[in-house]
Amino acid sequence: MTTVFNIVVCGSLVPDPLQTLEPIQGPTGPALKNEMMLPSVLDPWAGHSLFEAANLAKQNPGSKVTLISLGPKAKLQQLMMIIAQKVPFELVCLDGSASGFMDSREVAAALAGAIGKIPGLDKTKLLVFGGCSSASRDAGTTMQMIAEQLGISDVFLAADELKVQSDGSFRVLERIEGGQYQVSTCAGAPAVIGWATGNLPEPPNNPQVGMTNMRTIMPALQKAIPAALKTDAIQFASVELPKQQRQTRIVKDTPVEDIAKEIVTWIKG
Repeated sequence: MTTVFNIVVCGSLVPDPLQTLEPIQGPTGPALKNEMMLPSVLDPWAGHSLFEAANLAKQNPGSKVTLISLGPKAKLQQLMMIIAQKVPFELVCLDGSASGFMDSREVAAALAGAIGKIPGLDKTKLLVFGGCSSASRDAGTTMQMIAEQLGISDVFLAADELKVQSDGSFRVLERIEGGQYQVSTCAGAPAVIGWATGNLPEPPNNPQVGMTNMRTIMPALQKAIPAALKTDAIQFASVELPKQQRQTRIVKDTPVEDIAKEIVTWIKG
């Protein structure tokens, strides 16, 4: 049994996590030093959810994948030149700050509002995908808030696998502690799924897919929707980098039992 889905992926750009990210106090609150100059990438968890969405759409012909991406318009244009070559999708662009210092509630409201305005969207076939967390802040709350604002009660977090059963119901594997999975089910769409890494590798670049995508991506960027995000919606008492401490000692000809005891003593302080 195949089912047609309207799959909406929420994926904002974030500063490249491999860069040195230094918090500073900006004119409207905390910010990253030289944030607009930092290279940006699609949030890694959102990227996984986009690949999972494309795979599900391929398995269910007639399904449609829409990527809603939040970030400064100029940076989104640069990023889409890369993302467009991965999998087929249509783009909805929200022009606004993608800073990790934004209030999750404000971000969720902007994304949910954009989902509700997608032309011809059948909410009975709606699946909202996104990362279970974000590399920009790691709060892990946005997807639940999107579900609440859309009135969707079936929400799954840290998912690595989604299977559509023969009766149209869903079977979802959600990560829990100890490397185990919780097996969850629901009747089917609508549902919201916050993905972990999933089980799919990153697709190779496909120039033909990229050319097809860019035919709709460029007009979507020109029609970018201003995201009315309040910069004062949340207050931060302070922001600082976590302190790092490294202690290295090289030992030779020492029994492993003694090394283990010394490590345990060091951990206990």
